[in-house]
Amino acid sequence: MTRRPHRLLGAILAGGQARRFGSDKAHARYEGARLIDRVATALGAQCAGLVVCGREEPGFRCIPDWPEPGLGPLGGLAAALRHAGAQGFAEVLSAGVDVPDLPHDIASLLAGEGAAIVEAQPVVGLWPVAAGPVLEAFLAGGGRSLYRFADHVGARRVALSRTLMNVNRPEDLNPPRCD
Repeated sequence: MTRRPHRLLGAILAGGQARRFGSDKAHARYEGARLIDRVATALGAQCAGLVVCGREEPGFRCIPDWPEPGLGPLGGLAAALRHAGAQGFAEVLSAGVDVPDLPHDIASLLAGEGAAIVEAQPVVGLWPVAAGPVLEAFLAGGGRSLYRFADHVGARRVALSRTLMNVNRPEDLNPPRCD
């Protein structure tokens, strides 16, 4: 059974416009479930709280991107870090709404000193709340790259045993199978 740390907030980053996808990818289905629900289930198995960043989604606690919409995943992460700090969480476990095969033990895989991101999928990360003010300054200075911010805070890059899905187009929901 996966441990549920009391001070870990799960954050689904869902503020993108899904231009390449052509419709609302949060509601697209993979293996019978909406993408947003699959990510919520994986994060919920590991976190004491859960928020959806950058959109309103019935049935979830939702927070707007911060300091404004249109900043990409960093706007959602900044909102989650602010919310986590205000609610007494120590860390944020982030994932995009487009990672439907998120492991239910990703928090353990990323655990360690400081921030960490998945090497090939940087929107999946574990961030200490203390990174929030650093991210705010990074955004105020015009920073928009998640990789650059991760490097700025010295985030470890963690290689997983398998590559996580990254759903950008409808055909990404039907990956080729190796039988």
